[in-house]
Amino acid sequence: QVQLVESGGGLVQAGGSLRLSCAASGRIFSIDPMGWYRQAPGKQRELVASITSGGTTTYADSLKGRFTISRDNAKNTVYVEMNSLKVEDTATYYCNAHARRWFGDYVADYWGQGTQVTVSS
Repeated sequence: QVQLVESGGGLVQAGGSLRLSCAASGRIFSIDPMGWYRQAPGKQRELVASITSGGTTTYADSLKGRFTISRDNAKNTVYVEMNSLKVEDTATYYCNAHARRWFGDYVADYWGQGTQVTVSS
């Protein structure tokens, strides 16, 4: 099994910054891609950003320029730096990993428990 543990959420004023981290542990052969999603109350979960093991990134169009995703492959850890935060960025942020547990394993979708980000005006 693969476990994802997020950290770094909290309360911040509009215009501020936060950095979220997500560490994967357990039996891991590969994770590709790894990323972040968010879900605000009453809304569907949406992609924030993802990154492949080779460093190729994908961002939600609305977040380009404010959010930066990065990854430490040796630590199976993904980060997202969130700058110029807005009230509408308030949501629960979830880490996501498409992982194989061993060579030849199928790719499974794993989720963290979520970390709350609240941006106040």
